[in-house]
Amino acid sequence: MTWGIDTAVNSSGDVQCFHLSVIRSRRPCRCNPDSGTASPIKFTYDSTVETRTPALSDPRLDGAEFSVVRHGRVSSLKEAAALRGVKPAAVIKTLVVRRGDGDYVLVLVPGNRSISWPKLRKHLGVRRLSMPSPEEAKNVTGYATGTITPFGSTQDWPVIADNRISGTEISIGGGAPGVSISINADVAIHLLGADLGDVTVPLRAGD
Repeated sequence: MTWGIDTAVNSSGDVQCFHLSVIRSRRPCRCNPDSGTASPIKFTYDSTVETRTPALSDPRLDGAEFSVVRHGRVSSLKEAAALRGVKPAAVIKTLVVRRGDGDYVLVLVPGNRSISWPKLRKHLGVRRLSMPSPEEAKNVTGYATGTITPFGSTQDWPVIADNRISGTEISIGGGAPGVSISINADVAIHLLGADLGDVTVPLRAGD
């Protein structure tokens, strides 16, 4: 398999982020760490470069077209979107929701929205839902808070995707800090067997 890496470096020569293109995808790096001085550099795949996470090793991604984006840790949605070269709405949050004892669902939420609990309860046909603690979420997915993704989860929980992501390109967690997967939302929905629904509301000011 041929891999391509588009890397952005700043004027000091430090690597800020890179896009690892997989299968046929060859998207240019859109990072801009030095206000326009980033330089795209092409490399052939080097197996010594760490590229694998449980998410990237998920067999459901075999044969799919996607690209991997790596960058440093971020402190806000706006920063993550800028480094990934997407709009905030395209940064997809994977939230773990408990619907019963030992029963969980993963909800895919656009970055500029949050779960609507009344909508989600109605969609699932239940009267009560809750959020697990970070420790519980890690126990049931294998991922720490901020890295949770349906791909590579230790258990194959049902996935609910907000219907607003359909027909778009999204950036979803890649299973480690600063790692994301850029993929067509409808492809991801198909691979994950996700159920689409109207389950979110816009973020409130200050969220």
